[in-house]
Amino acid sequence: MTEPKKGRSGASFLNDVRVRGIIAQIVVLGLFVGLIGYLVSNTIHNLEVRQIATGLGFLSREAGFDVSESVIPYSPADTFGRVILVGLLNTLKVAVFGVLIATVLGTVVGVSRLSSNWLVARLATVYVEGLRNIPLLLQLFFWYALITVSLPNPRQAHKLAEGWFLSNRGFKFPWPVWEHGHTLGAIGLLVAVAAIYLLGRRASRVQAETGRRPNVLIPGLAALIGLPTIGWLLGGAPTAFDVPALTGFNFSGGALVSPEFAALLLGLSLYTSSFIAEIVRGGIIAVPWGQTEAAVALGLRRGMVVRLILLPQALRVVIPPLTSQYLNLVKNSSLAVAIGYPDLVGTANTTINQTGQAVEGVAIIMLAYLTVSLTISGFMNWYNGYISLRGGR
Repeated sequence: MTEPKKGRSGASFLNDVRVRGIIAQIVVLGLFVGLIGYLVSNTIHNLEVRQIATGLGFLSREAGFDVSESVIPYSPADTFGRVILVGLLNTLKVAVFGVLIATVLGTVVGVSRLSSNWLVARLATVYVEGLRNIPLLLQLFFWYALITVSLPNPRQAHKLAEGWFLSNRGFKFPWPVWEHGHTLGAIGLLVAVAAIYLLGRRASRVQAETGRRPNVLIPGLAALIGLPTIGWLLGGAPTAFDVPALTGFNFSGGALVSPEFAALLLGLSLYTSSFIAEIVRGGIIAVPWGQTEAAVALGLRRGMVVRLILLPQALRVVIPPLTSQYLNLVKNSSLAVAIGYPDLVGTANTTINQTGQAVEGVAIIMLAYLTVSLTISGFMNWYNGYISLRGGR
């Protein structure tokens, strides 16, 4: 006779590794939720006791203070919500330009460190070791002082060309008066970029099938120049410019690159590029030397070896640490408050001083930086997976 199966005892149930893991996760999650709940309730209680206003209602109130520069129209009569948006857009502006400049400059310097030219390699080494070992805040102070102290005041500004002025108030230059033709030209530019992308995809497909890559340079340049021009012409070919002019102690009209923006952009770009240069150098070194030898044996020039062989394969090594540097650049932009650039932190701090709602203000700053960072991280992770699937091509 076979013995009846015995039910699982409590001891044997707890001996299951998966069960213990699930229980541990539930306990940790419960403790975390309990801690957050305690902190939130304690904060709300303390705010009520001190009769400090809570909530986000202050965002719809009039700000009452000015901002030195803004991507979108702004006046002191606008709301606190709009002034925080102005700060966020200013942060994104310097982050976008900083990422582009740091990437290009870091790639050039990283490749230069591996140059066979002794002088070029040593200059690149001095650039990297010098910039990345000086605190970023000191570099921002240096660039800001250099711009504001070494340049003359607006009345003695350097006149580079008609309507182009350089002074300690910034760089002033003519800017087109935006009309319908410019909108159509911008649409044409976007269409041209999409067309160039599709031409490149088609050329890669033809090359994989036939071994020959169609020439996309001339069609690409034709689209890049022709489509925006056609849109501009269809919109009436507007040519009006807003030209800067000296009025009193400063310039009015035109576009401005302020000393604060220039110093912040220079500091962030140069500092981050020194780290990107080492990342690029390490990625190239990670490519087996046989790849370079094979390319040289086929008669490829040094520039083509780097562009067609080394950099595409190095991307799979470069992208993960490069993502971290992009995130660091965005977060380091919060140092803008030290030189007076009205970024997200600066405008939010002024809002907190005006309203007294520090908890909400700090939460908005944290949420904004978290959203931007997760967006960058998500895009770079997607791109990393994309080039991995394509074998680095």
